Amino acid sequence: MTHDKNSSSGTGDTAPAPAPGQAREDGRLVDDVQAGPGGAMTDEVGVTTGDLTLATTAQADGQARLTIQYAEADEWYTLPGSPTPIPPNGLQTLHHDVLDRIRHGAGAQAPH
Repeated sequence: MTHDKNSSSGTGDTAPAPAPGQAREDGRLVDDVQAGPGGAMTDEVGVTTGDLTLATTAQADGQARLTIQYAEADEWYTLPGSPTPIPPNGLQTLHHDVLDRIRHGAGAQAPH
C-alpha cells in the first residue's frame, strides 16, 4: 500500500496516492515494505526494522535520494549510500532493487 505522508523535511503533499510502485505527481516512488531480519540501516538512527516505507526520489543530477520511515510515522531517514546513481534502466528498477534489499534485511543500504 502506498502512503501519502508529510515528511520532516517538508517534502510531503496532499495529492492522492498512486498505485504501489507508480510514481507520484512529484516524481517520487513510495512503497511500504516489511524489513527482513537485520532490517535496513539509516544514517540518522542506525538499523530500522518492521513495517517501513521507502521513498525513491530522482534528483536533477542523475542521482536518486533513498529515504525510509517507519510506517505511519512522520520522520524520514536516509539509507547509507544515498544519493546513488540512477541506473540506465531507470528509477523504478532502482526502487524495486532497494525494496528487495530491505525485504532481505541484513542492514540493507543503497546500492553503490
